[in-house]
Amino acid sequence: MFGLIGKMRAARGQRDAVMNVLRETTGALPGCLSYIIATDPVDADAIWVTEVWTDQASHKASLQLPEVQAAIAKARPFIAGFEFQVETHPVGGFGLPAEKAG
Repeated sequence: MFGLIGKMRAARGQRDAVMNVLRETTGALPGCLSYIIATDPVDADAIWVTEVWTDQASHKASLQLPEVQAAIAKARPFIAGFEFQVETHPVGGFGLPAEKAG
């Protein structure tokens, strides 16, 4: 599995607009096992996104989907920036399939 944890910053007062775009476009993305959008309890403009994919290739391919490209274009005016993104290697947990040995 392939995971990403990232923090983005919405333009002041636009957090809900960005989250709405993310929610509209994160339905059935091929290879996406989990896509969690969260607010930050102490930063009104921060958005945390935690993703789990079957593999890195699925994530990369998703960025070329027309609906994802349209969502990026729609959200771009409301995004002030990206603070960081960390790659992870999920090994399982509630809601995720167990990783196969080997």
